[in-house]
Amino acid sequence: MTIEIPQYGLKAYALLFSRHGSQGRFMQSELDWIVSPSMKKKIFSLLLRAGWIRKNTSQAYSCIKPSDAIRGLLDFRVPEIIKHAQKTYALTQSSAVEVWSDFSYVQRGLEKSPYFIKVLKKDMKYWKAFFNRNEIPNYVHSGGTIGEFVILVPVHAFSFAEKDGFMVDPLEETIGYAESNEAYAYALGYIRKKYGA
Repeated sequence: MTIEIPQYGLKAYALLFSRHGSQGRFMQSELDWIVSPSMKKKIFSLLLRAGWIRKNTSQAYSCIKPSDAIRGLLDFRVPEIIKHAQKTYALTQSSAVEVWSDFSYVQRGLEKSPYFIKVLKKDMKYWKAFFNRNEIPNYVHSGGTIGEFVILVPVHAFSFAEKDGFMVDPLEETIGYAESNEAYAYALGYIRKKYGA
């Protein structure tokens, strides 16, 4: 899993990879004559945190393959990250249909992977900061980008159920949403059969 890096990090990665490939090992001193000590620490911290290099020993590092780094930019991270949230949420709309249908309906692909998440209006600052800290693009009510992103749906109050480790809209609410669009017909049939609803 990798995340996007700014241009200075990409250039440093390109330099390190062009010199050492993915098998060679290098130390932070590799950049001593190029950048200041504080910038060197910033670059290595960024590349490690973003997953573009790995630490092999206390002083040696290696690059991951560029193809793995690029592919990793499209990894699905929200399902794991959301488990660490400190505030209440509910997967809603088509995300709730996914969960209740045991993913027999899936709305995502590498090119577009939205998550619809109901949150309390009073917690919006927390949720924006939470997803920004984890470098997940997020929007309020609508928006989109390539890959994985979150649509926050702020409300004054909501109820939720717990299913498969996620907080999600209650079953009845999800069925009502699924009934509103023919695209969910298969998932709706699955849900009704499984839960006798």
